[in-house]
Amino acid sequence: MKELVEYIVRSLVDNPEDVSVNETSGSSVIILEISVGSTDIGKVIGKEGRIANAIRTIVKAAAAKSDKKVTVEILTSDE
Repeated sequence: MKELVEYIVRSLVDNPEDVSVNETSGSSVIILEISVGSTDIGKVIGKEGRIANAIRTIVKAAAAKSDKKVTVEILTSDE
């Protein structure tokens, strides 16, 4: 799951080296925290959050097999 999100986000941004994805797993929940540079945050969120929602939809579909709830959070890394 982490690799999928990392691949998608690195494809979207201008500075792929600034992208990091942190995965925290619980018993029934997986939290994915996407951290990008401050100049690329708009490209990951998109207009009206459309790209962020698309990423969440893809992750939700991929997580359906594992019967876990997945939460995707987008963070800004301060430089």
